[in-house]
Amino acid sequence: MEDFRRNLAAVRARIDAAAHAADRNPAEIRLLPVSKTVPEERLRAAHAAGITQMGENKVQEAKRKATNLADLGIHWALIGHLQTNKAKDVAAFADEFQALDSLRLAEALDRRLQAAGRGLDVYVQVNSSGEASKFGLEPDAVADFLAALPVYSSLRVRGLMTLAAHTDDAERVRECFRIMRTLRDAGLQAGTVGDGQLSMGMSGDFELAIAGGSTCVRVGQAIFGARPTPDSLYWPTNGA
Repeated sequence: MEDFRRNLAAVRARIDAAAHAADRNPAEIRLLPVSKTVPEERLRAAHAAGITQMGENKVQEAKRKATNLADLGIHWALIGHLQTNKAKDVAAFADEFQALDSLRLAEALDRRLQAAGRGLDVYVQVNSSGEASKFGLEPDAVADFLAALPVYSSLRVRGLMTLAAHTDDAERVRECFRIMRTLRDAGLQAGTVGDGQLSMGMSGDFELAIAGGSTCVRVGQAIFGARPTPDSLYWPTNGA
């Protein structure tokens, strides 16, 4: 538990420093700890250390953890690509879904949520890097997609999400975040993007994301430590 407290404090200090450097209020930036691959007993210790929100990529893993840790009242966010045949599972346990990228999926989620009498916070995923390996809408498709979502009344659109280019080229990463901020601002003007949250930035680039306007950073390894499995297992290539 003490390790988690130290790691949390270190990450929050970095968030605060990045926010101040960007002339932003650190309170505007939400930290979403990403708990994928982390065993449930460690998540209980993490919760005792103050972590009450957790992000997961794979539906089956998230559903199992949500069931087995139900007594903790954790806020579960699904942040990975979702196939429509898993919509029922997400509708049953998730508090938010950050990877909405098709109307077919929106319809499947809405139908299941309506049947369960639940609502779901959603973020629309955008492929800001243009990489073929990434899921998400192309930037040019975002406006029309957002405009089509109000018919799915159980989905509460909160904002946009992206994974920036996986590169050491900081300027290319910044460009991904600039694209997202432009799309978000257009959505706010059109009234289609909820309160205009921007989920962008992970352990390796969240300071750049904060400078670019992120309101939610998804941090895993800086809190929970190195993962025993490669990220490719949890961020599959598009079409896989």
